[in-house]
Amino acid sequence: MEDLAGFGDKPPILVADEPDESRPDEWLIHAYFDHHPTSDEIALLTGLGGGPPQIEQLGDANWVAISQAGLQPIRAGRFTVHTPTFKPEPNRINFEIDAGLAFGTGQHATTAGCLAALDALREGGASFANIADIGTGTGLLAFAALALWPEAKCIATDIDPVAIDVSRENAAINRVKLGHGAGELLLAVADGMDSPMLAARAPFDLIVANILAGPLIELAPDFRKALALRGTIVLAGLLDTQTEGVTATYANLGLTVADPGSGEWPVLVLTA
Repeated sequence: MEDLAGFGDKPPILVADEPDESRPDEWLIHAYFDHHPTSDEIALLTGLGGGPPQIEQLGDANWVAISQAGLQPIRAGRFTVHTPTFKPEPNRINFEIDAGLAFGTGQHATTAGCLAALDALREGGASFANIADIGTGTGLLAFAALALWPEAKCIATDIDPVAIDVSRENAAINRVKLGHGAGELLLAVADGMDSPMLAARAPFDLIVANILAGPLIELAPDFRKALALRGTIVLAGLLDTQTEGVTATYANLGLTVADPGSGEWPVLVLTA
């Protein structure tokens, strides 16, 4: 990827995880090199995180493969999300997502919850023709939406260019067609709803946003403005202790809670 060009011909494999679910803003990035990182590479890693990296020599084992092997497939609704270590499961909608550079691999409860919420909407007879996935991460939720509503137009955006590159690669792996038409996915870098492509596509009858409670509240007016009449919004990335504040914000904008979600990481489904 162009964003990893600074690492030269042998870029590291990056794997992100969330060591403390009570601190959803704090992510731990593991960088696996096949050589000792140079001072320039360490500087690049420092820019990716919130402080100086800790360096440890791990020996000759393929630690990336070992870490991937420990990530069991995730099943939510009719979906199975698996790493390349595992094979697709029969009679399921399978997505292969490598747990690497971007967030939203299906391993976190919020992503799996969004998959289940989308599946429940489809099971309940909902139909959508114009979909936006805001903060897409790996592209997974956009892929799932297109699998459920294959005639829809879909756009997936993220503030992080790396996430869009990862989503593009994942689209190729999962045979998701990219483009502007029905049944196709459009990818774009965007800060929230600030994008000419999003403005041109609006209004959306389905908006999915798996980010954090703070941005969900900040973006509420923009989401409402971009939502079609009788449209649906699926929100995730918030703790159960943050549900009341997020719900109140959207209720003040005229949205109704169709499903309040459950558990520590609820997924909210709201309708206009």
